[in-house]
Amino acid sequence: MTLPDGVERHAFDGETALATRGDPVYGEDTDGSWRRWNPHRSKLGAMLVSGMETGLTGGETVLYLGAAAGTTVSHVTDFAGPTYAVEFAPRPVRDLLDAARTRERLFPLLEDARQPEQYAHVVEPVDVLVQDVATRGQALVANRNAQFLRSDGRLLLAIKARSEDVTADPEAVFEDVLDTLTERYEVLSTESLAPYHDDHLGVVARPRRDGTF
Repeated sequence: MTLPDGVERHAFDGETALATRGDPVYGEDTDGSWRRWNPHRSKLGAMLVSGMETGLTGGETVLYLGAAAGTTVSHVTDFAGPTYAVEFAPRPVRDLLDAARTRERLFPLLEDARQPEQYAHVVEPVDVLVQDVATRGQALVANRNAQFLRSDGRLLLAIKARSEDVTADPEAVFEDVLDTLTERYEVLSTESLAPYHDDHLGVVARPRRDGTF
């Protein structure tokens, strides 16, 4: 697995973990300017720790859907370029604004990821679309936001099975979500995010190039 520039394996109290440089946000371990990226609290962190080839190199323009209080998107902004962080709930956005105060490339947006037309006038074309939205219709959210993704960009998606259907078998849910996702994307790889996140599937995809949508 190739880590993006700005993400390193760093020792914290004798234990090696992924880390980025930046101000702490959620009580994570620090060592000087390095802050530990906890995969138990970050789906993207779990994807990296699991060895998924995300295509991240550092410096990318990013649209992050489901930013919550900024746990993961703060790490992303530590190594990426301009990062647009969409979050629907006002309470976590207050924490997200705190994280953005020392991160000039982080742009919080109090918006609904299911309605990209509400922020289309703000967001520029992006290299990476990161999605961690706990809602039914996760593939539809990714498909609707595909408009922002460059033709050679990447979708990094964490599918939460219980958000789609709490009673269904997670494998069946993953299959259904991936099937809908292929309307706009070519799926490059998938990986379970256990043991960090139960009933979650990490997905790396790119925009379809056959012009069928």
